[in-house]
Amino acid sequence: MRKIGLDVGDRTIGVAVSDPLGITAQGITTIERVGIRKDSGKVLDYVREYECDVIVMGLPLSMNGEDSSQTEKVRDFRRMLENKMRSTGMKGIEIVWQDERLTTVQAEKVMIAADVSRSKRKKVIDKQAAVIILQSYLDSHYDEL
Repeated sequence: MRKIGLDVGDRTIGVAVSDPLGITAQGITTIERVGIRKDSGKVLDYVREYECDVIVMGLPLSMNGEDSSQTEKVRDFRRMLENKMRSTGMKGIEIVWQDERLTTVQAEKVMIAADVSRSKRKKVIDKQAAVIILQSYLDSHYDEL
């Protein structure tokens, strides 16, 4: 089954999915935030569409490994996802954390190397960060395949 990766921010949520074998991550969209309930519902729509069994959420820690100002917001989003999954009968889907420190910096470097314009980078940076979050998870679990 596929895995889905999320980079949850204040304004957008970057979304990536794995291939069916769980080897590579591809960016699929950036969700514009409108409210935690609707946003979590939209994420679960993608979980259903791609038949995912794991949701990999980027955990925004500070560089010293402690919670950042964004950490509690992302934890709240996870709680909302868990509640919606329970209420809609989506059992068996695991939600895991993946350290997301420096993923936006990595995403920016990848896009600069690919000669993506600054204005286009701004539109897809969160999707690319979700790819990095998910790919890091997949790489760390490759031996389990």
